Amino acid sequence: MTETPPSQDETMSPSKQGLKLLVEIGPLVVFFIGNTRYDIFVATGAFMAATAVSLLASRLIFKRIPAMPLVTGIFVFIMGGLTLYLHDELFIKLKPTIVNVLFASILLGGLAYGHSLLKYLFSDVFQLLDEGWRKLTLRWALFFLFLAVLNEIVWRFFSTDFWVAFKVFGIMPLTLIFSIMQLGLMQRYQIDASEKRELASQ
Repeated sequence: MTETPPSQDETMSPSKQGLKLLVEIGPLVVFFIGNTRYDIFVATGAFMAATAVSLLASRLIFKRIPAMPLVTGIFVFIMGGLTLYLHDELFIKLKPTIVNVLFASILLGGLAYGHSLLKYLFSDVFQLLDEGWRKLTLRWALFFLFLAVLNEIVWRFFSTDFWVAFKVFGIMPLTLIFSIMQLGLMQRYQIDASEKRELASQ
């Protein structure tokens, strides 16, 4: 459903990880099928409905709705609603740009005030030194800006069908590849047992 950092999947069983992946990418698949069989407006309505189902499923199955999918879902409803009401596909095309710029701004704003916001979201799953959290937060902020620029290029210079397909078959693989590329940084700044004891004693 969104372009977001890896969530707390590592604490889940493989079956729940698969279910979570289905919940997250389901709306995008529905969006792609709706556009392929009908048009962007039918696809947008289906996307909004699938997003609502996805958020509800996340709440019922996992007992929580992560912050980033929730924010993305809100923008899906706002921009999708404007698309259908005004019968103008521009709004749904702008949604990824707005959301990614928003995420990047929040992360960079946090860094400007000395806070690594990803640490607050994922510290229960990943134990990193503060320098690691700062670098990881900066990398994700820059990646979100990259996705925003990429979305602008694709929707402005390519067809609607290409843009929809790119959301499904382009953005998701790019996000996965980028996530995997961060494993080296996370391993380098991972807190080992002795460091945990030192931090706990401070």
